Amino acid sequence: MSLEQNKYKMVVMDMDYTLLNKQKEVSSRNKEALANAMKKGVHLVAATGRIYSSARFYTRLLGMNTPIIASNGAIIKDDYTNKVMFQSILLDEIALEMIKLCRKNGLYCHLYSEDAVYTEKIINISQKYEEWNQTLKKEDRINVRVVESLEKTVEKERGKILKAVVVDDDEKKLASIRNEIMSTEKVSVSQSLKDNLEVMNKGINKGNAIRILAEIYGINREEIIAIGDNENDISMIEYAGLGIAMGNAVDTLKERADYITGNYDEDGVAQAIEKFIL
Repeated sequence: MSLEQNKYKMVVMDMDYTLLNKQKEVSSRNKEALANAMKKGVHLVAATGRIYSSARFYTRLLGMNTPIIASNGAIIKDDYTNKVMFQSILLDEIALEMIKLCRKNGLYCHLYSEDAVYTEKIINISQKYEEWNQTLKKEDRINVRVVESLEKTVEKERGKILKAVVVDDDEKKLASIRNEIMSTEKVSVSQSLKDNLEVMNKGINKGNAIRILAEIYGINREEIIAIGDNENDISMIEYAGLGIAMGNAVDTLKERADYITGNYDEDGVAQAIEKFIL
C-alpha cells in the first residue's frame, strides 16, 4: 500500500446512482468495501439530497455509525448519538417564494424537514416515498404529510423546514423557476436529477457540510475522498482532496473530478475504495 493510499481518513459518498444501484440497493461488493474501510478507521459519511430519515435507513443497514449529510447539506446529524451537528433552516420568504413559483407553473412544491415531507398532493417525490414505505417496517417509514396549505405549513412548522423541492419533466418550467428563485440571491440551487430542482439557503451544499465535518474531526481536506454522480455533488467533489466521479456521472461533474471510477452497476464505490483505501 502506497503512502497515497494511506493518507485518506474520510470517504463521503452520494447515495442514489452512486452508493445505491438502480434498485435502490447496496451491492455485496460495496458493502464489503465499506466494512473493510471502517475496520481501517476511515470515517464513512453518506451525503444525499434525500430526507434525513431516508438516508438513515441505509446507513443503519450498513452499520455506518457516522454522521449523515442530508437535504444537500442543510442538516448534518449523527444517528449514533442523535445529535444535530449542523442545520440551516430555510428562510420563510424563500419557502413561500418557491411555493408561489410552483403554483404559477402548475407544479407541486414539496418541503423537507429533518423527518417529514410536506405536500399538498401525493405526487412524484412524495409518491415514491409512499411506495417505498410499503416495503419498510413502521419505524423506518418516511413521514409524508399531506397538508391543506403549504403556506400555512411554513408558518406552523417554522424553524423546521430545511429544503424546498419541485419535480417535473418540463425542463423549461424548472429552468424558469430556477432563474427566478436565484434572482433573490438568497439561495443555493442544485439538481440531483434532470427532472428535479432543490432549493436551500445560500451557501448550503454538500461541500460546505464536508468542510464542517472536517473541522469537527480535525481532518484536512487533502485527507478526504468524495464520490458522486450529479450536479449537487460538484461542491463536495471540488472541496475534497480527491474528488471521484462515477462512470455514470454527468459531464459537468466528470470535468471537475480527479478520478473517474466505474458505474453504479459496476460497484464504482467499491472500486474507488479498493484502489485508494484498501
